[in-house]
Amino acid sequence: MARILVIEDDEIVRGVVRRVLQSKGFDILEAMDGKVGVEVFQTESPDLVITDIVMPNKEGLETIRDLRRLDPDVKIIAVSGGGRNTPDDYLILAEKFGAARTFEKPFEWDDLVEAIDELLGEGAR
Repeated sequence: MARILVIEDDEIVRGVVRRVLQSKGFDILEAMDGKVGVEVFQTESPDLVITDIVMPNKEGLETIRDLRRLDPDVKIIAVSGGGRNTPDDYLILAEKFGAARTFEKPFEWDDLVEAIDELLGEGAR
């Protein structure tokens, strides 16, 4: 069973992502910000990371950079609702930092699951 780390500062959004992905057969790890997310990544070695971009303590772009330094092959999906800039601005940067896929909030669950299956292979569940 594939392990996915969800890094999201909004507890409600993080909980919804966890429930949806667990219902699809994934094992979910959670972190409330990028700082905790990097720590969880180092101790738990998830197969894939889904990270928000706009977060306190360590924002998503810095988190993506740090994850890439720890594991150049880590599979990352970045999501953003915007913040002060448009979501597209952040998501374009996320791709440059190394996110394999990006989604603007709100996103379609089927699209997210399809991206996970593409990155991990459908047999990962």
